[in-house]
Amino acid sequence: MTWSTRELAELAGTTVNTIRHYHRLGLLDDPDRRYNGYKQYDVSHLVCLLRIRRLVELGVPLSEVGVARSAGDVPPEVLRQVDAQLAAEIERLSRARADIAVILRDGAPADTPAGFESVAPRLSTADASLIHVYSRLYDDDAMKDLVRMVETDTDPVNAEMNALPVDADEATRQSVAERLAPVIAQNLLDYPWLSDPAAHLSNSEQVTQKTFVDAVSTLYNAAQLDVLTRASLLAHEQVRRTRAGEQDADVD
Repeated sequence: MTWSTRELAELAGTTVNTIRHYHRLGLLDDPDRRYNGYKQYDVSHLVCLLRIRRLVELGVPLSEVGVARSAGDVPPEVLRQVDAQLAAEIERLSRARADIAVILRDGAPADTPAGFESVAPRLSTADASLIHVYSRLYDDDAMKDLVRMVETDTDPVNAEMNALPVDADEATRQSVAERLAPVIAQNLLDYPWLSDPAAHLSNSEQVTQKTFVDAVSTLYNAAQLDVLTRASLLAHEQVRRTRAGEQDADVD
C-alpha cells in the first residue's frame, strides 16, 4: 500500500510542510512517483517518519536525528543533554506558573516586576519601569530589600512626587523635597548598602552607574529630577547627623 504526502501526514499525525522540511534536511528519503508525478510513500517511509517524530517528541534536535539515522541510535550523552535542557525548561515553566498565580491573586498588571505584585498599586509607571531596570543591575537580596522599602513606605509624599508636573514652581519643589528627604534617609539607615552597593551589583559599577543615570533621566521629568536631587542631598545630611549623634551617644 502507498500513500500521498497528505495521506502520510495524516497517518503520522503531522503536516505536509513538516514532511517537506524533513526531506529538505535529508531525514526522510524521497519516495518513488506515480506516472502522474505524485509521490507514493510506502511503509518504510511511514516507519522512518514515525521514528523521527518520536525523537522530536523527546526533544532531540533535528541535527542529532540525522546523526542517529546514520549511526543507528541517539548517543546517551545527547539524551542526557536533552534531559538537562528539559529539566531547566520545566523549572522555568514552574516559576512562570507561580508568578502568574501571584499576579492573579494580587490583581497586579502582568508586566509588574517580579516580587512586586503585592505592592503594584503603589508603583507609578516610572517607578515600575525603574524597578525593571534595577532587576538587571542588582542581585536578589537587593531586590528583596527594595520590595520591603515599597511595602513599608506609605508616606503620601510619594504620590505627590509621582504627580509633580514639569512646571512645578520653586516653593512646591522645595516642599516636596523636604518631605521626601526623611523617607530616603530612613531607607539609607535601614539598608546601608544603598550608600555602597558594590557587593550587590550584577554588573560593573561603571555600567550600573551609567544605566541608572540614563534610566532616571529618561523616566522622570525635570521637576522630579530636581526634587530627587534636593531630597537626596538633604537625606544624606540627615543620615550624617543621625550617625554622628549615635557615635556621640556611644562615647558618653
